[in-house]
Amino acid sequence: MKRIGVLTSGGDAPGMNAAIRAVVRKGIYHGLELYGIKYGFQGLMEGNIEKMEIGSVGDIIQRGGTALFSARSEEFKTDEGQQKAIEQLEKFGIEGLVVIGGDGSFRGAEALTKKGFPCIGIPATIDNDITGTDFTIGFDTALNTVIEAIDKIRDTATSHERTYIIEVMGRDAGDLALWAGLAGGAESIIIPEKKEDFQDIIDRLKRGHERGKKHSIILLAEGVGSGFDYGEKIEKETKLETRVTVLGYIQRGGSPSATDRVLASRLGGRAIELLMDGKAGRMVGIENNRLVDYAFNDIFNGSNTIHDEMYRLSKELSI
Repeated sequence: MKRIGVLTSGGDAPGMNAAIRAVVRKGIYHGLELYGIKYGFQGLMEGNIEKMEIGSVGDIIQRGGTALFSARSEEFKTDEGQQKAIEQLEKFGIEGLVVIGGDGSFRGAEALTKKGFPCIGIPATIDNDITGTDFTIGFDTALNTVIEAIDKIRDTATSHERTYIIEVMGRDAGDLALWAGLAGGAESIIIPEKKEDFQDIIDRLKRGHERGKKHSIILLAEGVGSGFDYGEKIEKETKLETRVTVLGYIQRGGSPSATDRVLASRLGGRAIELLMDGKAGRMVGIENNRLVDYAFNDIFNGSNTIHDEMYRLSKELSI
C-alpha cells in the first residue's frame, strides 16, 4: 500500500485535527503518500482530494473542528454514490482510507470495505457512544466545556436561589450528562439509559430546600426530552423558581484538551499501522489505556452501556 486517504465525516469533534495530523505524519514517516479528502463522503464522490505533505498539517493539533471540513451525504448511502466514490479513489491511486467520525461514518466505511476498498475507522464524537472504545475523540473536551458552564451557572443559581436545568448533547447516550453531572456536583442526572423516577427528583429538590440549600443543578441529556418541559413540570411541583440552559453547539467547539490530543494521535497512528498490516473494515479504539481494534460489524452489533457505578455514586452524593 503506497497511497492512503483520510476524511472526516458527520458531526465535528475537538481532536479531529490531531487525528488528521497523526494519520498524515505517521504515513509519511513510513514512506506513504497521504491524500486529504474534503467534505467527507460528499467530497469523496466529487473528487475533492489533494495530496498532503508534512506542512499540510502544521499548527492544527490545537485547533477545534476539522481542517478537512465535514458534510453529510444521502447520495453516498446508495450503490451509485459508493461506486462514484470508489472511482475517485481509483483515479487518485488511493489504496486505503482512514475515516474519522461516528457510527454513520463507519457504516459508510463498511460499505466501501465490502466493495473491496479497505477502510479503517477512528471514533470521533463528543457523545462517547461508540462500542469498542472507552473514549471517543472530543468527549473529554466537551465534558470540560460542560463543567465550565455548570460552574458559572452555579454562581448565578446561588445568587438568586434558583433551580437550574442544564441540557447537554448526547442523543441516545448519557455519558456527557453523567460525567459532567458527577464532576459538577449535580443534584440529579437524567439520562436515556436510566429510568429516573420524576417524583424522586422532586423529593430530592424539596429535601434540599428544607435543609436550607440555596440552589440546585440538574443535568439533562437531550435524548430524554426538552429541558424546558422538565423545567415547567419541576417548577409546578416544587414551587421553586426554575431556569433552563441549553448548551447546544458550544459543546462541539473549542481547542481540544490534552487528553483528546493524545488520544487522537494514538488512534491516528494505529490506523495507519492497521492498513499497512493489510487490515480492513475495522475501528481502532482504546480500552484500559491500551489500543484495540474491532470489526465494524462488532461495533454495529454492540450496545453502548452506561457506567452503573458512576450513576449510583452520583445519586448517593446528591442526598
